[in-house]
Amino acid sequence: MRCPFCAASDTKVIDTRLASEGSAIRRRRACQTCSERFTTFEIAELVYPRVIKGDGSREPFHEEKLRHGFQISLEKRPVDSEAIEAAIDRIKRRLHGLGEREVSARQLGEWAMAELRQLDEVAYIRFASVYLHFQDINAFRDEIEQLQKEGIRGRVTGNKKGPNDSGR
Repeated sequence: MRCPFCAASDTKVIDTRLASEGSAIRRRRACQTCSERFTTFEIAELVYPRVIKGDGSREPFHEEKLRHGFQISLEKRPVDSEAIEAAIDRIKRRLHGLGEREVSARQLGEWAMAELRQLDEVAYIRFASVYLHFQDINAFRDEIEQLQKEGIRGRVTGNKKGPNDSGR
């Protein structure tokens, strides 16, 4: 590993630990030439299936696009970044676990909606409104009513209290 400060190739690993819940290795290194210290991370490079879009075109899976969709849907919502990353990781594991060379964009969207539904109802509705192409207020109403029927985490009003909580 080359030193990012002086470009010398003589570096020494001084500490190694697991990171990202065991899916990466964090190494602390010291340059033998300039004595600077730096951290590197090693992760397995996985080959994900290509995504078949609605128009039939194919493109590589882009984790950044998935993360961006989550961030837009969850903007100003009380969901911590660790929960978001865990949801994205679950989708990536499902994608990799398929063992297929291609997956439809529709399947990816369904998985994203399922994860958002568990994270935050408002974010789910935001994502679903774009993904499912809601055309009018009735489409929103129908989806909210479906959430209420299924009893997903209490009310769809955005508060996290259950129906029996008085808020006191």
